[in-house]
Amino acid sequence: MTEVTVLAYGAGNVASVQFALERLGATVRLTADPAGVAEAKRLILPGVGAAGYAMRRLGELGLIDPIRAFARPLLGVCLGQQLLFETSAEGEGVDMLGLIPGRVDRLDPGPGLPVPHMGWSRLTTVRDDPLLDGLGADAWAYFVHAFVCPDGEATVATADYGGVVPAMVRSGARWGCQFHPERSAGAGARILRNFLELPA
Repeated sequence: MTEVTVLAYGAGNVASVQFALERLGATVRLTADPAGVAEAKRLILPGVGAAGYAMRRLGELGLIDPIRAFARPLLGVCLGQQLLFETSAEGEGVDMLGLIPGRVDRLDPGPGLPVPHMGWSRLTTVRDDPLLDGLGADAWAYFVHAFVCPDGEATVATADYGGVVPAMVRSGARWGCQFHPERSAGAGARILRNFLELPA
């Protein structure tokens, strides 16, 4: 069985991610320990809520440097994708993990669209990526977010919500999904399976 480690640091949708991975046959290890991160073959950084709180929790647990040093496949989910970037405009500004250049800004979809962006949106592939293998042209994913990552070289897939939303990003062995793959039916399951099949 494929082994994957999920960070259980008190700011994430850990249970739903764990169950989705186990449905795919993975062996899931939960950790909030730097040694657990260092030993992981694949790492998932979930996240729900505020970036400032999430970064404080990672700091209190001594996890920031181990995550930055992690060289094997890493997947950030929802807020976890945003944490991969340098800073967030949340509050008076939040310094984040700095694994991908850019600032996360408040979502401003324009008139007529509520914030947060909550619901299903179609994914559009920007460039080929192993996590998108087998997804097809009509893949939909489930989003819940009020902040949006910058659209740049790291973007591999987008959604449309009054403008471009970077739905998936990648820099080296670090990926992010702005949506919740564990709640995105067949498309989300395929993305998680593709992640599990990456060489560790």
